[in-house]
Amino acid sequence: MNDGPAVKEQGRERAAGESLWRHRDFMALWTGQIASAFGWQIAQVALPLVAVTTLDTGGTELGLLRSLQQAPVLLFALFVGVWVDRWRVRSMMALSDLGRAVLLAALPVAYLLDLLSLPLLFVAAFAVGVFTVCFDVAYQSALPRLVDRGRLAQGNGMLEGSRSASQIGGPALGGGIVSLLSAPLALFGSGVFFLLSAFSIRRIGRVETPPPRSEESAGMWRQIREGFQLIIDEAPLRAVAVSSAAFQFFYAGLMTMYLLFLPRTLHLSGAEVGLVLAALGPGALVGSFLAAVLPRRFGYGVVLMSTAVIADGALLLVPFLRGSSAATVVALMAINFVFAAFAQTVDVTVTTVRLAITPADIQGRVVATINFVGMGLSPVGALLGGVLGGVVGLRTGLLVAAVGLLLSPLCMLLSPLARVGKALPEPRAEG
Repeated sequence: MNDGPAVKEQGRERAAGESLWRHRDFMALWTGQIASAFGWQIAQVALPLVAVTTLDTGGTELGLLRSLQQAPVLLFALFVGVWVDRWRVRSMMALSDLGRAVLLAALPVAYLLDLLSLPLLFVAAFAVGVFTVCFDVAYQSALPRLVDRGRLAQGNGMLEGSRSASQIGGPALGGGIVSLLSAPLALFGSGVFFLLSAFSIRRIGRVETPPPRSEESAGMWRQIREGFQLIIDEAPLRAVAVSSAAFQFFYAGLMTMYLLFLPRTLHLSGAEVGLVLAALGPGALVGSFLAAVLPRRFGYGVVLMSTAVIADGALLLVPFLRGSSAATVVALMAINFVFAAFAQTVDVTVTTVRLAITPADIQGRVVATINFVGMGLSPVGALLGGVLGGVVGLRTGLLVAAVGLLLSPLCMLLSPLARVGKALPEPRAEG
């Protein structure tokens, strides 16, 4: 009996030295994350279509539905960060996906019983959003609890690569299910993926021991303040939060104008707009693989700075495009591919650095705080982007937003992030 923990620990140490393809716990996490990502992408397609095709909602109601899906990020992300640090991430992820599976399966049942209504859809969308926040914060905090520091970059690249793949294939799969069945019944397919995810994640063998709840750290608000305080005190984490906020603010404004610019200024058809946007997915997939190899060759700081400038700089070309010719469509696709590839490289690389420098017992709060700071400015940026495009015109507005994106790499340049070498920095010593 007494040899059990020692044997398990030796087994984990051996696993740490193996390829992640042979790391049982990581593969269980990765498989679950893949299933969860596809389930979420299908739901992202099917939920709005339920509102439009089944309940015949208008633009205002559809906008409210999408807002309710996003609201939990602002309302609960900070609290979820505390819960993730208190609980076992395996349990948090499995319960979150089980909750999403039950909620999404309930909607087609309500449809078959003629009980489906817009208020019910609103409640389900909000609740699914809450579970999505729980899963996202937990899975972003899980990797350093399962693998050694030397494999954080590889593991991060694999997780982000599968997320990018789901962004490519998930909407197409969701659309196909909707075409074959109907929007409400397609939600069954989404629920099946979430069940598969919960089952896979429950197979993670490593037993986590939640940190002790001392009197000093027991209060939830106090723990939330600890997450903010660490970001304020640690210059690299502060740079991650500030650069993320700058990027999200200007990118939200840019995308608001971009989605108007393509059909109204360039006069692209719906199919051409879809083709242009589809180039983001393969680009993000390539970026995930680049992030797994470039930092170890050139250093994390060099990769962060160079890829951020390339990604954001590519969007400076968009306002200068004219006409709806095939050459314009190809140019937009190329710009989107380059932007997505290098933006994803930045995202994965900065996440790897953040995982490495954050103490294990506060990972959840740091993830939630950075998400809160970054995503909190997105609605404001989107609103101001629409106003800016109407006042100065879409071309000028796009140029202003694209220049504003360069504030993100500037923030990193003026921080210790730019000086991170090939070796990941150590987390702050506790105490």
